[in-house]
Amino acid sequence: MGTRQTRGRRRYNPDHVQKVLQTVLMVLLVVALCIIVGRNVALNRADTQPVEPTPPPADGGTVVNTDAPASDSPAPDTTPEPTPSPTPEPFAPHSVDSTAEANFLQSTDIMVDGEMFEGEYEDDTGIYFGYPEEYSSLPGVITFRGNNFRDSASYGTANITQKKFGGSWTAGTGSLTAPNGTFWSGNGWTGQPLIAEWPKETRQIMNMYDWAKEAETLVEVVYPSMDGYIYFYELQTGKATRDALNLGYTFKGTGTLDPRGYPLLCVGSGYDSYKGTSHVFVVSLIDFSVLYEFGANDGFAHRAWSMYDSAPLIDADTDKLIYCGENGVIYIITLGTEYDEEAGTISVNPTRAAKWRYMSNRFASTGQFWLGFEASPVIWQSHMIVPDNGGNLICLDLNTLTVDWVQDTLDDTNCTPVLEIEDGHPYIYASTSYHLGWRSWMTADVPVWKIDAETGEIVWQVSYSCYSVEELSGGTQGSIAVGKHNVSDLVYVPIARTPSASGGKLVALDKETGEEVWVMETQVYSWSTPTLVYDQNGDGYILYCTTGYYLYLLDARTGEILDSRNLGGLFEASPAVYGNWLVVGHRNGSIYGIELT
Repeated sequence: MGTRQTRGRRRYNPDHVQKVLQTVLMVLLVVALCIIVGRNVALNRADTQPVEPTPPPADGGTVVNTDAPASDSPAPDTTPEPTPSPTPEPFAPHSVDSTAEANFLQSTDIMVDGEMFEGEYEDDTGIYFGYPEEYSSLPGVITFRGNNFRDSASYGTANITQKKFGGSWTAGTGSLTAPNGTFWSGNGWTGQPLIAEWPKETRQIMNMYDWAKEAETLVEVVYPSMDGYIYFYELQTGKATRDALNLGYTFKGTGTLDPRGYPLLCVGSGYDSYKGTSHVFVVSLIDFSVLYEFGANDGFAHRAWSMYDSAPLIDADTDKLIYCGENGVIYIITLGTEYDEEAGTISVNPTRAAKWRYMSNRFASTGQFWLGFEASPVIWQSHMIVPDNGGNLICLDLNTLTVDWVQDTLDDTNCTPVLEIEDGHPYIYASTSYHLGWRSWMTADVPVWKIDAETGEIVWQVSYSCYSVEELSGGTQGSIAVGKHNVSDLVYVPIARTPSASGGKLVALDKETGEEVWVMETQVYSWSTPTLVYDQNGDGYILYCTTGYYLYLLDARTGEILDSRNLGGLFEASPAVYGNWLVVGHRNGSIYGIELT
């Protein structure tokens, strides 16, 4: 008979327990120290790896930067953490006597699904845009000036120590002649590239080359050009990630990628072609199929000018595309997007299309001061603010299609406004151009405004006397840039054709007062939008292109020129930045990727 074993009750021993606890705490402390030390070593190794810039070839061909393999495009450093955004107060803009709709607009009309709409309109889903950091889930710069505030064309931070331009790559573009003989080449106004870090899973279903699909990370440049093509490059090398897409229409403005990360591109043509009237394309980036087209010869429009230089926005929550046309129509289209990444398919089936048009007092009385929108809209919550080609800055409720307020902008405005929340209150920074013959045949004042976004009232105004020539206007053609982080007190404005007909200024203004903090004068003017880049300390740097072939790197606080590079072409386009790399194209037919060092 076996012996039965019994488990006796363990006697409690305080000294033993204390020793065990001490031992456990010591082990945990050692493990934590190992983790911290290992992390710091890894970071130091990453920071100390030297990268030698690759010089551009003499023949202007594409340079492949072998020090930055296309199969592993690193993510940029984390942007300095902003103060957490408070829950926004409801934005309820309204007019005062000076900004009443009747002062500037003669009539407005609505069409829904091809039928004129009478009565009180209400959007079927409720459009709402939050803070700019909430606009997109896709890393990168995915529309003109990045988001619904239009406040940034750079993503992440740059590790800037030498404060110089480094290695670069170039790629060539072509030209396109319109039926009337108008010649378009390279990249023009506004012409900002799009930059996106696609997830590997998404790349597997795209028509990318195998090496691009297999890369652990890949940051892709998407660049519509005036030769009718859309080009695709790896950010750091300029190596083509896929074949170029030929749509056959001139693209002067900037396209928009879907903020949900869907492989979808919306881009509008800026001129007619042999293929037909200019219009908008919604394109699958899986197989380049055109999923939807609209805007050509729209009988609803008061102005027969089917051009689309404005960059649209997409409301991710409601699946709505919001597009402003130079024909004077604002389109709000429910796309009906169906995306199945596992199956590798994407489609759109527009289920509701609302259109809004207006007739301005100036256009009705003069036939000049055109209807239509060339600038890109700002949207805060349910309200869109956009300037037109005929002297009006319009705030429109997107859910009711009623006008909140209108401010007089005097002239043809091409400059996209920027929205800023300051002490919880929204403001608009805006400017305009000088269209020859509308206000003067010699010179005219071009104001820069800070505007209360709730009422449309002017907070401050500074003006610059500008020249113009036919179809090459002076004033603010590039858009305004607002400072953040260590330069959050400044706003930057490019002024063309001042103080001479060929010269230009980049001015830094105090946000609070409008006073000049510094001025950079150049012998040639600029239509390009200045782009701000920030380092890990929050210090700001400005990228500034002129029509005189030069790209400048400036200290955003002082305006000091830190570096410059003659790229041998006329710049109208605006740079975009991802981490340490900028991309910009010029009219002469080259696209440049340049490292910031």
